[in-house]
Amino acid sequence: MTPRVGIVTGFSAEAALLAGRSWRVAMAGGRPERAAALAEAMVTEGAQMLVSFGIAGGLDSDLSPGAVVVADGVWTDRTGPIPCAEEAASLAAALPRARRGLIAAVPDVVADRAAKQNLAERSGALAVDLESGMVARAAQAAGLPFLALRAVADPAHRTLPPAALIGLDKWGRVRLGPVLVSVALNPFQVPGLIRVGLDTKRALAALKDAVPALENVVAR
Repeated sequence: MTPRVGIVTGFSAEAALLAGRSWRVAMAGGRPERAAALAEAMVTEGAQMLVSFGIAGGLDSDLSPGAVVVADGVWTDRTGPIPCAEEAASLAAALPRARRGLIAAVPDVVADRAAKQNLAERSGALAVDLESGMVARAAQAAGLPFLALRAVADPAHRTLPPAALIGLDKWGRVRLGPVLVSVALNPFQVPGLIRVGLDTKRALAALKDAVPALENVVAR
């Protein structure tokens, strides 16, 4: 039987949090075009709801690493806000510490403080990621409900080190070789990378805690 809910994540650690439940999970590997293809495939296979799930960059200065965002809608330059399903209200109620608001969707990582501030001013969004826009558009085109649940990894005030911008492999894993090369060329970024790792760990822990609430909401 085709799973009722299709969930798109960015990388393997996010997908691992969703294992063992009655939904289909696919990893986009940090590539928006792959997120679009995966979401469209889920629609074709009979999914009745689409979800974007994973970590995000913070745009609101009040959001610290590990802060959870339940999207009211997803903003893109092309479409403006795409509203999320009414189930977002139930999800937020089940996660009382979560913030509700827009998530911005972009084609490339927003790496530095100035760019995050600019995007926040243009979009009014709380956070930003690479997958939600494509998943939202696929759901909208198919007339399906859509949810986005994200946890902040890099906060609004922080600029990411170069090695953190190296893309994932096709399995959604960090490309360790290129990361090590980047570190060898610029060892001064090591403290920043350690900070990124710790912040990502906080975000993943927050997402893990939120999975039962997501499961309860989408199972209704």
